[in-house]
Amino acid sequence: MNYYEIGQRIRKYRKASNLSQEQLAEKVGISVTHMSHIETGNTKLSLPVLVRIANTLSVQTDAIIYESPQANKTFIKQELLELIDSCSVNKLNIIVDVIESMKVSLDKYYD
Repeated sequence: MNYYEIGQRIRKYRKASNLSQEQLAEKVGISVTHMSHIETGNTKLSLPVLVRIANTLSVQTDAIIYESPQANKTFIKQELLELIDSCSVNKLNIIVDVIESMKVSLDKYYD
């Protein structure tokens, strides 16, 4: 089990939830130092702490332990929504045009 990768996924979901390490640690009931060590892979993660982290971040434990395609898709959607929220209407129109063109090209060459 690669604890560094698990920690990085926790970090990704924590940031997507707009939580600091301190906030997540408090909600999970662990020290900030322990949270930091979990995210850097410097400590093993107990099952009860894993479950509390997953519940707090509203993700399945499997998405933390294994990099699942569905979890990635959900994360990417959230990132796109945040980007879209920061754009003007004119920029959004350009983004839509670019994405539509890219999709046409991808559909042409890939399944």
